[in-house]
Amino acid sequence: MQLVFDGHNDVLLRLWRNMKAGGDPVAEFAGGTAGGHIDAPRAKKGGLAGGLCAIYIPSGDLVLSDPDADGHYATPLAAPLDYAPSLDIALEMASIALRLDRAGAWRLCRSVSEIRKAVEDGVFAAVMHMEGCEAIDADLVNLDVFHAAGLRSLGPVWSRHNIFGHGVPFAFPMTTDTGPGLTDAGFRLVKECNRLGIAIDLSHITEKGFWDVAKTSDQPLIASHSNAHALTPVARNLTDRQMDAIRDSGGLAGLNYAVTMLRPDGRDDAATPLSDMVRHINYMVERMGIDSVALGSDFDGATIPQQISDAAGNQNLVAALKTEGYADEDLAKLCRENWLRVLGKAWQE
Repeated sequence: MQLVFDGHNDVLLRLWRNMKAGGDPVAEFAGGTAGGHIDAPRAKKGGLAGGLCAIYIPSGDLVLSDPDADGHYATPLAAPLDYAPSLDIALEMASIALRLDRAGAWRLCRSVSEIRKAVEDGVFAAVMHMEGCEAIDADLVNLDVFHAAGLRSLGPVWSRHNIFGHGVPFAFPMTTDTGPGLTDAGFRLVKECNRLGIAIDLSHITEKGFWDVAKTSDQPLIASHSNAHALTPVARNLTDRQMDAIRDSGGLAGLNYAVTMLRPDGRDDAATPLSDMVRHINYMVERMGIDSVALGSDFDGATIPQQISDAAGNQNLVAALKTEGYADEDLAKLCRENWLRVLGKAWQE
């Protein structure tokens, strides 16, 4: 079994929603549940040893627009969110992460050595991530507080605009060049993340924002859950030029399992074959090299192929890649080692 360290999941969002409905997030994660994609038992069964767990403030019940006869769709950007309620939700999700750590249900890791120790001990290695920084103030005062709580990765924007920059819509087909990039506050955020050693994720930002980060940050460029635009031209996927920049920076892109970002037709259909996942991996490896490609599932945040189904099915993708001809050394890089190397650089270890 190849153990996997995954670059993106939304398990905290699922646990938070269930907690607001009266559920116990510690019991749900530690003991397992029939819903969602990730809990400790299913992670162990599928070799999911850990990952970046997102604090994400939901935008109501945003759903993809219905496709037209050609399968094309364009979902309007979600509306910007207010700071105060966003901060409340972010603190509640951070609290869940800390409670899981305190209960031993997972281990909240702040360094690569802590990730490796958790994996060695057979405990899910969670890294606190923030997907969209609506909960961060313009003066970045509370960024220090989240960092002290364990925040080690963030994406300045989700697919909506905020005070730090502009996000890309969910649309197919569409160029990645959909609007402006970082604001002045966004440039300050990037520089402060560099100082603190917080990794910067570019998976939801506009192409202009991508290049703004590239020229400002001293870290490897990371797109935690984005695929190849040349194969599936959704606005969220990466152009060849973006992938070249990621490669040249020593960064990585993590394969997103979301079927809308894998299928040639962009449809939200779980009957998506593993061959579409392998096709994107092959393309990214050919473009960037084996050291710049990893996994970023988007578990608990998207429709994923039914042959994976949930965290327990992760090894089905590993088996498909092995059948494709990837050697064990390369599989280890794709599954975990590339993430640990790049995070170590971003965290100044």
